[in-house]
Amino acid sequence: MPGERRVTTEGRIIPRLLTISLSVLFCDQIAKLFIQRVIPSGSSLAVIKNIFHLTLVYNKGAAFGIFKSQTFLFTVLGIACAIFAFLYLPRIKREPGITRYAFALILGGILGNLIDRLRFGYVIDFLDFRVWPVFNIADSAITIGALLICIQILKPRKKAKICIR
Repeated sequence: MPGERRVTTEGRIIPRLLTISLSVLFCDQIAKLFIQRVIPSGSSLAVIKNIFHLTLVYNKGAAFGIFKSQTFLFTVLGIACAIFAFLYLPRIKREPGITRYAFALILGGILGNLIDRLRFGYVIDFLDFRVWPVFNIADSAITIGALLICIQILKPRKKAKICIR
């Protein structure tokens, strides 16, 4: 119809990715708020004894608590990563689908941990499987996103068919 504007799937991808990122951020922040109200610092609540616990930890370092007391460094890195992600957002349309969604997960995770660092000077961790350092939803989103990107990179590419006449 004249004057009718069609919105392509590509035109909706950025709002969709931002929705995923904001959903990760929202779930992460709500879970952290809940945990802080229910569990005292350093305490643990067994959900499945010796398998899964909710343990409140204030992490001033990076993943697994390495580089403790480097809050300023990790805050600056978080801000830099968030800025890069927002600048890269318009280009994400050209990436394969799995890479787009991985990007959205990573962005949501970066923002979740960055908010903690800016508000408190540390990241709130609480998921404790007893065989792995305590982590949070933002960490999970970043890890899943990174794994999806690795899978995409390692996936064999289809060779273009060459037709000679």
